[in-house]
Amino acid sequence: MQRRDFLKASIAASAAIIGTSASAGVTTQPIDNREVSKIAFPEKKPLITYSDRPPLLESPRSVFTQAITPNDEFFVRWHLPEIPTHIDPNTYTIKIDGLVNQELNITLNDLKNNFEQVEVVAVLQCGGNSRSAFNPTPGGVQWGSGAMGCAKWKGVRLSDLLNQAGLKKEAHWIGFNGQDTAAYYETPNFVRELEIEELDDHVIVAYEMNGEDLPYLNGYPLRLVIPGYYSDSWVKMLSHITVTDKYKSLFFMDIAYRVPNNETESETPEEKFPTTKPITVMNVKSVIGYPLNGTTVYLNSHVVIRGVAFDDGHGIKDVLISVDDGQTWEKAELDNKAGRYAFKTFRFAYKPSTYGKINIMAKAVNRLGKEQPFAKDVLWNHGGYKYNGIDVVQIHVI
Repeated sequence: MQRRDFLKASIAASAAIIGTSASAGVTTQPIDNREVSKIAFPEKKPLITYSDRPPLLESPRSVFTQAITPNDEFFVRWHLPEIPTHIDPNTYTIKIDGLVNQELNITLNDLKNNFEQVEVVAVLQCGGNSRSAFNPTPGGVQWGSGAMGCAKWKGVRLSDLLNQAGLKKEAHWIGFNGQDTAAYYETPNFVRELEIEELDDHVIVAYEMNGEDLPYLNGYPLRLVIPGYYSDSWVKMLSHITVTDKYKSLFFMDIAYRVPNNETESETPEEKFPTTKPITVMNVKSVIGYPLNGTTVYLNSHVVIRGVAFDDGHGIKDVLISVDDGQTWEKAELDNKAGRYAFKTFRFAYKPSTYGKINIMAKAVNRLGKEQPFAKDVLWNHGGYKYNGIDVVQIHVI
């Protein structure tokens, strides 16, 4: 698709939301005990759709049997509704300014030809992924388990760009801004900041995703990639990097995307903790991709349970499976070829021996010994962030 045609296609997809018939491009179906709509946006297969403006699209659970999430089934999460409908790759630049020795305006051609090209396989996950599993349910987008994906990202190290500009000795913070803007002038831009000490060689400015240009809805033509961090820090349509000596007060770091400093007690709907912190690194998590909720299987048949697990980069040690509501656990077979920031796929051979409804549970454990808790033990917070309860799907054995 030509980028200039994106607006036309987006309007058609958005208009479909108003309708309810299959001919309008909308299907409604129960998924994980929720009634959801699925719409095919440009460059995407039909995905669970919460909003068209800004686009909020969730991947189906079934994609999480594979290490790499296909681009056309990769989830979409924007915060601001005004997204450029025309991007010219020949004139697009990324500006680097602030506390640098030389301000830079780097074109896509410069990025691809004048710097070392690197690749990293990493999970991208919304901080609100699985929010609908909290009890009681917090406000916000009621994501199921599909606000995540894993891709091979290609681009240039952020540190190489900063070295080219030359950091001044008082440089301490880096701010990132993209092309999306608010519809209402008082709404703040989606700007994120990182301390320079948080950078390593895995943080890149990416222009490719799984061997192709970034999909438009996933941040074309450039996005920040910060492996191990939640996606709110992965700024899309990245166009401006500013280096400063002090932290700037920002809505999306000071008010939104925050969790309690206290990591041993839950908040309650009636009471918030007085001190909070921004969400940054991901916790340990697994998702079952097959079988799906409601799948019917035969007694004594051979069922292969498959899914993915990941954390912030320390690495998954084990994935444990239970078919007796957590009374006993057995180890699944893991793919040990995955990189530290990637999905690690798992497989478990299961032969159902009793009739009726069976809960299949998956629990990941990382190399630090941290493991997924039971749903009742997940720490509740007002933002509905960082849910990582043991994953459960229910099948019917006949």
